[in-house]
Amino acid sequence: MPESGQTIDYGKKIMGWKVPEYDKHERSKNWYKIAIIVFVILIIFSFFSIQFSPSFKINFSPNFLFTAILVIGALVIIIHDGQEPLQVNFIITDEGVIVGKKFFPYDSIKDFSIVYKPKEKIKNLYFEFKNVVKPRLSIPLLNNNPLPIRENLLKYLPEDLERLDQPLSEALAKMFKL
Repeated sequence: MPESGQTIDYGKKIMGWKVPEYDKHERSKNWYKIAIIVFVILIIFSFFSIQFSPSFKINFSPNFLFTAILVIGALVIIIHDGQEPLQVNFIITDEGVIVGKKFFPYDSIKDFSIVYKPKEKIKNLYFEFKNVVKPRLSIPLLNNNPLPIRENLLKYLPEDLERLDQPLSEALAKMFKL
């Protein structure tokens, strides 16, 4: 582990820009009303979840784990809603990519893809990792030209040409403003 003040060489910087730590969605009052209604319905459901026994009897038993997950999810949304996302550096180097304080070497990245659909407000760079447990890395391109980014990354990584649209998880998060 490096001592404080000691810098680590992650390679020569090729290009970089600042990106928000997470997507912040603008939510209307109606969104909050609907979210509260759904939350209350799910909480009620979690206290009266139905279980069928082998003898075909219906048992009502509370599911406290589901309740805890709902409460934690609601708290995360409330906490994130009250603050602006931090701006972190995204840097492409000749040895890997840096996001904030994390470095991802090219040998841990399977491939990259760029989805650039400005009319649909989709302009993202995606990195898939060789380790399937590690989540996909999504970097907004903002106002950057995707062509030089693609040209530079092709020197180090293969491109996934099959990805033509954003992942379903991102589309749903955008649609539900989560």
